[in-house]
Amino acid sequence: MSKIKCECGHVNPEGTVLCEACGKPVEGNQHIDGNDKRKLLNMRYDGSARRSQTYNKSIVDKTWNFFSSVKVGVWLIVLALIASGLGTIFPQEQYIPANAASRDPSIYYESQYGILGQIYYQLGFHNLYSSWWYMLLIALIGISLVICSIDRFVPLYKALKRQRPRRHTQFLKRQRLFSETDNTTDDDKAKLITKLKKKRYKVHEENGHILAEKGRFSRWGPYVNHIGLIIVLIAALLRMTPFMYLDEYVWVREGEQTVIPGTDGEYHIKNKDFILETYDENDPRFQEAIAQEGNVAKNYQTNAVIYKETGEKVAGAEPKLEKVKEEKIKLNHPLKFDSYTLYQSGYQQNEFQSMTFKVHETNDPDEKSLGSFTVDLTDPKNEYNLDNGFSVTVSQYYPDYEMDEGEPRSKTNYPRNPAFVFNVNPPGNEESEISFVGIGRNVDATGENDYKLGIENFETRYASGLTVRRDYTLPLFIIGAAIFMIGVIQGMYWHHRRIWLHPESEGMMVAGHTNKNWYGLKKDIEHIIEDTNVKMVKDQQEIE
Repeated sequence: MSKIKCECGHVNPEGTVLCEACGKPVEGNQHIDGNDKRKLLNMRYDGSARRSQTYNKSIVDKTWNFFSSVKVGVWLIVLALIASGLGTIFPQEQYIPANAASRDPSIYYESQYGILGQIYYQLGFHNLYSSWWYMLLIALIGISLVICSIDRFVPLYKALKRQRPRRHTQFLKRQRLFSETDNTTDDDKAKLITKLKKKRYKVHEENGHILAEKGRFSRWGPYVNHIGLIIVLIAALLRMTPFMYLDEYVWVREGEQTVIPGTDGEYHIKNKDFILETYDENDPRFQEAIAQEGNVAKNYQTNAVIYKETGEKVAGAEPKLEKVKEEKIKLNHPLKFDSYTLYQSGYQQNEFQSMTFKVHETNDPDEKSLGSFTVDLTDPKNEYNLDNGFSVTVSQYYPDYEMDEGEPRSKTNYPRNPAFVFNVNPPGNEESEISFVGIGRNVDATGENDYKLGIENFETRYASGLTVRRDYTLPLFIIGAAIFMIGVIQGMYWHHRRIWLHPESEGMMVAGHTNKNWYGLKKDIEHIIEDTNVKMVKDQQEIE
């Protein structure tokens, strides 16, 4: 890399704007602040060379320069915001209501939102925040933040570390705040130093030249912001890994016990009882809502027991369970165990538990029962043998029956609208009779059946919908957000102020620079020059 030698003898890297030793503008790199008449110095990074403005040959250089651009970073953030906005037009797949008629996203989006919902699903926006391209966009923003920070932090750190009290006169004269006084005394200089120290400036002296400085740490505020944002982005990426973040949904029916998803079979939950409380329909405060919605839930809770598997797992054997915790799960009162949290998220009323069917002769007006059998709707048998010699085989079972373009199917795996295709085998008859039986449906497939099946009785129960969540990324989000706010406060409420005193034969030059709040710096200088012969600085940006 080419080197640039200043008249003071210091050798500066190519791309340096101000000499690292004396501050004199480097020939060919005199960046001018907009107003050619004043030719104020460009004090960004104190004129140090940045890598992105120096190297541009290899593919690494070009990649570095691309991501070090603030414009590129802003555009990446804009694209991420637009994509995030598109993801909120319709609910994400994971937030499809648990009691929706269909949990199949390809059907749900079209049925709920029409052609726009179908397009939304086909374009993959239903799983936007876990899609590879969205994760790639977040990763690119993180890369841009890292490279932007390094590209600017390193030269700024070197410049601030190497700054010296003695600066070239061109450096001083081309500062925004500057004054030159012909007649000053040593007493004036002593007063200035004393007042600067009272103002909590850190005073450095070199051969009679003074640099007074305070608030340097505020210059690192933006980089602290970047660190916080990078931690947040890392947390967002880790949120996509099952180990770091788990968000599952499980239905647990009254009296049932099931494995908690996401725990690798280690934990089980039993629903001992489900309680639903509704508002009093005679209460005038809720009559309007009850008239519109029907019964309005006041409280619904699951009285749950958590078990943990102990001992070695043996295939086909019942697991040995140890009771871990028993608690009531209510809205906004989750159950916590180990690193998991269970939230009460929904419920299903009057879900069928079992149905009892009877067999009677088709032509019997009294429908006298010839025998009956009970079907467990969560685990139906393939065949039922009646005492009178009849046998009934389950040919098809639709837990949540509906017709889809003329074809029967089950919308869900939950027994909300059960329907069956039975083969009825009368005693001593080799040919079976086919019957279709469901809620409000009893169809003789051939129209020639001698026997008919009918629903004699049924039992219902509540099903409790629980969200299972584990989040190891939350502390990272909190730490990242806290660091970000520290950076905001650091850069917003403190400012880096510098005042140079340059003695001449019988006078003195005074120059000042700050990254923010020029009015505050002027007031500081006005205070320290009181009772001295030193002239007040002028804002050269305002001079016409």
